[in-house]
Amino acid sequence: MKNNVLTTPERRILWLSRTCEGSVHDKKICDNQPIRFPSGITLWQDTGFLGHKPENVNVMMPVKKPKGKELTQEQKESNRSISSFRVLVEHAIGGAKRCRIVKDRFRCHKFGFDDLVMELACGLHNLRVSLNYSDI
Repeated sequence: MKNNVLTTPERRILWLSRTCEGSVHDKKICDNQPIRFPSGITLWQDTGFLGHKPENVNVMMPVKKPKGKELTQEQKESNRSISSFRVLVEHAIGGAKRCRIVKDRFRCHKFGFDDLVMELACGLHNLRVSLNYSDI
C-alpha cells in the first residue's frame, strides 16, 4: 500500500493522499489527487515526482546523474542541501510508521479501512510532534 504526504519542516503532516496499491507511481497518485498550493511556496520533492510542476510553486528537486557522465560540484552541493531538507519528510513518514499496523501486512479488506488506519497513524504522529513527545 502506498500514500503521498505533504509535510512541514517541523515534521507535521498536512496532507495525505488516498491509499493506493504499491505498484502505483508517486506522480500518478499526485496527478489523480490534485492539491492546490499557495502561490510562491517552495515544494521540496524527490525524483519520483519528475515532471510534476504545480503552478506558481518553486520546485526543488535533486538532479539525476546523466548516464555515462558525472555531476558537477555545484549539482552535488545542491543535491546535498535538498537531501538534508528532505530527510525531515522521511522522519515524518517514519513517525507515522511507528504504528506497526501501517507498516505490517494489513489483512482487513473492508472498504476504506486502509485509509482510516493511515489517517489515524498520521494523526497520532502529529499529536506526538505538537506535544513534543516521543513515547505516544
